Amino acid sequence: MSDFFEVALGRRSVKVYDPNARISEEELTELLQVAGRAPSAWNLQQWHFLVFHGKDVQKKLLPIAYNQQQIVDASAVICIMGDLQGNLNVDPVFDPQVESGEMTPELKEILAGQINGAYNRAEYPRDGAILNSSLAAMQLMLAARAKGYDTCPIGGFNASGLAEAFNVPARYLPTMLITVGKALQEGRPTDRLPINQLITYAE
Repeated sequence: MSDFFEVALGRRSVKVYDPNARISEEELTELLQVAGRAPSAWNLQQWHFLVFHGKDVQKKLLPIAYNQQQIVDASAVICIMGDLQGNLNVDPVFDPQVESGEMTPELKEILAGQINGAYNRAEYPRDGAILNSSLAAMQLMLAARAKGYDTCPIGGFNASGLAEAFNVPARYLPTMLITVGKALQEGRPTDRLPINQLITYAE
């Protein structure tokens, strides 16, 4: 197993992929299972993965992603979508825990009250969808790196056009695309701001 720090520090955003490299559906499923282990508010798992796997469907995505060549050259593209109705996951997530005795019915009701209260606030569904799905997105990129694949997160695409072209239910908010494949050209090394400029200790 790869060392976590080697994976995290070695990850680069790769934009030039080997168009002949393939990734199997089984490998993609494994990576997405790991991505799905990311933390989320109340464990509601406010994400959905729309998978573009195959040159034909990737070509269909290409103009929606402003004709970025990596869309078709990558082995697959994952659209990370945030769930605007994560509160609908209360029963599927909590009922198995109640049935197994890991959670009392009373605790489920308390948590359900908290969740529905949050989702009744105008700003929370969108904020929660973006925040939680972004955690899954980062976990996916790290999992891919650990398995020897390269990735690039893409925010530049027509989200509404994607939703229309691929019949995305209104429940889901496309937040980013992630290309997955084998680098034909290494990602450009980038510097980071000195960490002391990014840290403030609260007093």
